Amino acid sequence: MVRKLLLGVAAAVLMAGSANASLIVNGSFETGTTNPASGGFSTLASGDSTITGWTVSSGSVDWINGYWDAFDGTHSVDLAGSVPGAIEQTFATVAGQTYTVDYYLSGNPDGGDIAKQGLVAAINGATIFASDTILGIKAPAHDDMQYLKNTFQFTATGSSTTLQFSSNPTEGAYGAVLDMVTVNAVPEPTTWAMMLVGFGVVGASMRRRVAYRPAQVA
Repeated sequence: MVRKLLLGVAAAVLMAGSANASLIVNGSFETGTTNPASGGFSTLASGDSTITGWTVSSGSVDWINGYWDAFDGTHSVDLAGSVPGAIEQTFATVAGQTYTVDYYLSGNPDGGDIAKQGLVAAINGATIFASDTILGIKAPAHDDMQYLKNTFQFTATGSSTTLQFSSNPTEGAYGAVLDMVTVNAVPEPTTWAMMLVGFGVVGASMRRRVAYRPAQVA
């Protein structure tokens, strides 16, 4: 009986774990078809899909490789290249399922305003989430980027959703710096309930087994 309960709890844990596996490909921008030179960057124009999993959807962006510190790995993206730009990725979703998006922001330390503004949006035919409060602060230095974590949730309306990050049109060539984007499905309440009940039953069973100890025969 305990073995079956343990298997049930393990299944629930696996379900929760799979729900927390990021749905975004190459969320830290580490790979692509043509890598920028180490310590430099490449300016990618609208329509470019050099960065694995991502497409530049307007203007241009700078794909950074060690020119300044990344939050994760060595790469990041400045959302304003030679002009303000946008980058996006489409991934599979389930209609009615809620998802959490986490991403880290800084700001190009080389110039421009102190506040680097832009837009983040989740799109499925129509925009299902949008915020113009995406904000990176101009970093003090290349080796002191001071990334800040940002989070939002959206509920999918179809079998695929496009996640888009774009620079404010007024930012010029010095934009918000984006790194380590993850998208996770929020576990259903029934999954967590099953896990809690399973752990409780297993714990009670183990306490009973410890309490009952047959007398040893001399």
